[in-house]
Amino acid sequence: MIRINLLPQPRPKARRGGGVSTPASSSFQSIALLVGVLLGVGALVVMYFMQASDLEAKQKQVAELKTQKARLEQIKAEVEAFMRQKDMLDQRIAVIQDLQRNKVGGQELLDAVANTVVRTETLWLTQMERKGNTLTFEGTAASLTAVANFITQLRRSGYFDKVEIRESRQDDKNKDVQTFVFTLTADFALPGPQAPAESAPAGGRPPAAKS
Repeated sequence: MIRINLLPQPRPKARRGGGVSTPASSSFQSIALLVGVLLGVGALVVMYFMQASDLEAKQKQVAELKTQKARLEQIKAEVEAFMRQKDMLDQRIAVIQDLQRNKVGGQELLDAVANTVVRTETLWLTQMERKGNTLTFEGTAASLTAVANFITQLRRSGYFDKVEIRESRQDDKNKDVQTFVFTLTADFALPGPQAPAESAPAGGRPPAAKS
């Protein structure tokens, strides 16, 4: 025979050290989870603002570098324009100086050459070319001795320096008379003023210093 008990049964007691969770412990876990999430979000926000600040500083630095680059490019263009202008001025100055060198001493040059040729017998100049202060002489002489005398007269005149013979040979075109053609170069310069020599007193002793 089956019996059915309809009376309410007593609830079992919870065991120590475990068992069913209470509402207080569930709330504590939720709060801890929320605090962890908030801390993670806060860390992300702090990192975001730090990276944003760093990015802004880098952008400012890039802008400053671009400004400096533009300023340096402008300075470079000005320097290049100045150098081109300087080169043009240097060329003009060189042309003016060359013209002045060719102009100064023109009459003195002709007189000095004429005097040296007159002092040399049986010698004739056929061409004279001047480039700056360098002269090139071409001529004909009856002998090599006349060419040597002409070189000596040029050196003694005081107007010519670095006299050098470039060519000296017998002229094969003239069969009747023996002649020589020559080419020589020399530097022309006006003689500077000579300082007067101081005369020494009798006896060769220098004058006594005045006190």
